[in-house]
Amino acid sequence: MIRVALFVCPQTVCSSLATADDAFRLANQLAGEPLFQVQRFSCDGRPVDIGMAEVRVDGDLALAETADLVVLTATGPAVEKTLAANQSLLPWLAARPDSQQLASLCSSAFLLAASGRLDGRRATTHWALAPAFRKRYPQVRLEPDALLTEDGNLFCSGGAQAGLDLCLYLIGWHGGDWLAQRVAGAMVFEMQRGRQSRFAPLLPSTGNDDPQIGPVLVWLQRNLAEPLDLEALAARAHCSSRTLLRRFKVATGLTPNAYLQRLRISAAQTALRNPARSLEQVAAQVGYADRATFAKLFKQLCGETPGAFRRRLRQP
Repeated sequence: MIRVALFVCPQTVCSSLATADDAFRLANQLAGEPLFQVQRFSCDGRPVDIGMAEVRVDGDLALAETADLVVLTATGPAVEKTLAANQSLLPWLAARPDSQQLASLCSSAFLLAASGRLDGRRATTHWALAPAFRKRYPQVRLEPDALLTEDGNLFCSGGAQAGLDLCLYLIGWHGGDWLAQRVAGAMVFEMQRGRQSRFAPLLPSTGNDDPQIGPVLVWLQRNLAEPLDLEALAARAHCSSRTLLRRFKVATGLTPNAYLQRLRISAAQTALRNPARSLEQVAAQVGYADRATFAKLFKQLCGETPGAFRRRLRQP
């Protein structure tokens, strides 16, 4: 029997804990035998108030020392608060033997990294937390586009539902791919969902606060299929091309050309929902003269080809 220990603290995300618990217990049911022994633990062994409920646990850190797999369920975006509140966990994680599997779901990668266990190792976390993670832990080989990573006995997953991707992967690791597939089917969940870039927004939410750049963004949105004319954009902003480039980068984090490409691909995602339009027609609609250029940029920004995107939309 594989002993699985789920970590619970006041910052634990209820849905993450419930999903992980459900996945391993459902695996037992579908396997027809108690393949996984699932237990919950906290730092001091006391019940934990996670806001929506008080979670009972089976023990403290000592209980998890003999577990085959320790899962740090997601702890939300308040990373500083989580790290400050769980200082006693960090040396315990650092002392875990290499033979014990350690897995972090979403933001709990910060806890695993703070313990030093991820130094020089592959890891991932929610795409929105990646800049803060990379700044805090430059020694970790962060792969923010990955839904999950594996490096020896260290496992990490990206945001929210990627936690289920990792649980299914670990179920397959210990119980076989057939069991992981059955659990995914029972939970109505698509396995092998690609990369996190599929879910990250293509366009930044900033820029409209700048009185010079805001109108430029509106014009680009209305004329996205037009060729980019930097001089004409600068004239609309009543400034020089050099000033436009500087203010545009401050407002959006992108160059005008990079913003336009993302604007076009975002429009293409909407257009691809119409099955009557061919890929060539969609490419032309958003400003690309040939399908190859369009497909290459679409895959670069979305993590999948336009055809794969459209096929996924058609799946029941």
